[in-house]
Amino acid sequence: MSNRNYNIYFHTHTVSGIVISVVLFVIFFAGSFSFFRDEIINWERNESAPISREIDLNYDAALKKLDKEYILHGRNITISKHSNERKVNIYAEGTKDTLAPAKQKEGSFFYLDTKNYKTSTYEESYSLGEFLYRLHFLAQVPYPVGYYLSGFIALFFLFAIVTGVLLHWKKIVSNFYVFRPKEKLKTLWTDAHTALGMIGLPFQFVYAVTGAFFMIKLLIVAPAVMALYKGDQDKLYKELEYTDPEFKFDNKKLATPFSIDQLVSKAKSNWNDFEITRVMIQNYGDTNMHVLVEGELLSTKKFTGIGKVVYRISDGKEVARKNPETQNNYLDVVKNVLYRIHFGDYGGYALKIVSFVLGIITCFVIISGVMIWLIARDKKNIPEKKRRFNEGVVRIYLAICLSMYPITALAFIAVKLFHPLSQSNLYSIYFIGWLLLTIFFIIKRNDAFTNKWCLISGSILGFIIPIANGIISGNWFWNSFLQNKIQIFFIDVFWIVLASITLYTAFSLKPKEANKIL
Repeated sequence: MSNRNYNIYFHTHTVSGIVISVVLFVIFFAGSFSFFRDEIINWERNESAPISREIDLNYDAALKKLDKEYILHGRNITISKHSNERKVNIYAEGTKDTLAPAKQKEGSFFYLDTKNYKTSTYEESYSLGEFLYRLHFLAQVPYPVGYYLSGFIALFFLFAIVTGVLLHWKKIVSNFYVFRPKEKLKTLWTDAHTALGMIGLPFQFVYAVTGAFFMIKLLIVAPAVMALYKGDQDKLYKELEYTDPEFKFDNKKLATPFSIDQLVSKAKSNWNDFEITRVMIQNYGDTNMHVLVEGELLSTKKFTGIGKVVYRISDGKEVARKNPETQNNYLDVVKNVLYRIHFGDYGGYALKIVSFVLGIITCFVIISGVMIWLIARDKKNIPEKKRRFNEGVVRIYLAICLSMYPITALAFIAVKLFHPLSQSNLYSIYFIGWLLLTIFFIIKRNDAFTNKWCLISGSILGFIIPIANGIISGNWFWNSFLQNKIQIFFIDVFWIVLASITLYTAFSLKPKEANKIL
């Protein structure tokens, strides 16, 4: 590689990495916990749900109850499930009956408990699992700024990965096996950055690509919309199969009795190992009422196996079908594969744990990159003022990033102590607490202190989490295990293991070494 190309790759890698470092750390740290979103939600609510993507609901009983509250006639109703919890998502569009009261013409989104049929709004159902999941793509920042920001951060991260590989290409294998902790500080950080970066390279590349795709795909397809579809966005979405078939509203009440449960069972019986994940009802109670039943094959049987059946209620006939075993096209594969490899929902707890570890490793790679940047500029030929500025920048970086650990642990305790904790109160506890911790560590002006006490405080709080759960709910982790409440058991044990590792790490850092490194 020529010196010119090396310098281009080096500076591109450094600048792109430094610019995105803090936000990227937040994304990966919150994203690592997001692999356990379902477990966190059920742990917080003291509930246990089957580890399955399938909707477990008595549709007829649920719709009968909802009809009394929302008057479903003429509405399009979508019932879906996006996580392993007791609640399902319900979206009821406004009725198409032009003579209906204004209130019935309004759409409604809410959650329905599959056991007691209680409804709750998004705010009422907000949880720590949802908070951390949305934090990992900066959804708390007003839309669409947060979405686009996280998308472009992922894109810049992709640049950093590619340029990093190009920089180390010739020695990529030999450098992987090199770790020299007794050498000078820059060498130590460089070895750690390179080795851990290579371990997590496939993981990081996948999440850079899929993260950018999910967050800025609208900007990516915008030229195609304008050029190929002449600005007709609906036509594009239809060809991409993001929209469902539409059926005309006859405005005549259906006299024939019907059962959604029977139709769902009928659709499920078409294929073995087929799980129902979405049911859409068009023109509820109308003579032209149709029901779309959608699902997918178990990932152990087929990685991408999406199937659909559409029934006409008036005569019970099947009007459309998509076979998940034979009719999945290239588009289905692309959409589903990108989703699955990003969320890691196909390999059970083993894949989730590995993904969490790789996410935390990525966080360390980010921190080590920042430390390399600082040490490379801590030279005698650099003016004292500039060196102090660089140290101040890194101090702020470390304070923001490392304090995420104790504040996340504190949030787990808070949602258990004050359950149900409202969305606004959760925001206050997390963001205000995070801000106060960050300010404290910045004022302390000691990076080694920040590193050690973030680990220690996070560990102590981490040990308190299963204790708080046991005292408040009675679900001590050994009881949860015996009662087969695996999700609750997992979160308690997860924090015991994580807190043990971080506490051991904190006390393994000798004062002199800690000051030298940080």
